[in-house]
Amino acid sequence: MKAISGIGRFFVGIPAYFKGESFKHYLKTLRYAFYVILHPFDGFWDLSHEKRGSLAAANTIVILALLTNLWDMRFTSFMFNNTRWNRVNIFEVIASILLPLAIWVAANWSLTTLMDGKGKLKDIYIATAYAFTPYVIIGMPMIVISNLITSEEGAFYTYFNTFALIWSVMLILAGMMMTHDYGLAKGLVSSLLSVVGMAIIIFILLLFFSLISDAIGYVVSLVKEITFRVS
Repeated sequence: MKAISGIGRFFVGIPAYFKGESFKHYLKTLRYAFYVILHPFDGFWDLSHEKRGSLAAANTIVILALLTNLWDMRFTSFMFNNTRWNRVNIFEVIASILLPLAIWVAANWSLTTLMDGKGKLKDIYIATAYAFTPYVIIGMPMIVISNLITSEEGAFYTYFNTFALIWSVMLILAGMMMTHDYGLAKGLVSSLLSVVGMAIIIFILLLFFSLISDAIGYVVSLVKEITFRVS
């Protein structure tokens, strides 16, 4: 009965949450993403130093970016998309975005702590997530548009998708500059070093898992050999 009562209170509390101050704050921080992409320097500064952003809004943008990527692979016109959906592993696609994002945040934080960076892990993640906004607001409409244009008009589709990616990359750079209170040169150097750091982290992870796999394989073969000799 206590479990049923708890579930009842949970569902009763849902409408109250959408009317509460927490939800209003979430919507406010989510809308702030539009200000950030149009006024990146002021926007990212306030995002981290004035706490105008939130983890909830950042997570929402990342989820929307994941959905945009999946929908792009599934619904983009065959003229601009060679993906065979029946061969797509959704979990691999999600991991291909979330893992690089996590590694980027870890690498950037590790390097910037040695370069007098002001940003924390949370600040770096939020700034990077907000920088994905152009990819979402341009990518989603382009999925629909790809099914309405001809192959001769494909340059239009390619241009806007490329523009969205470049815009997001430039926003990440601006975000790191404002988050860590860097100038252009130091922000660019720290971002490039973070990419190098990502490569090093990925190499170490691959080496680690390779060693673990070899160790497990050795133990399994040893157990099989002992079992064979005993029997």
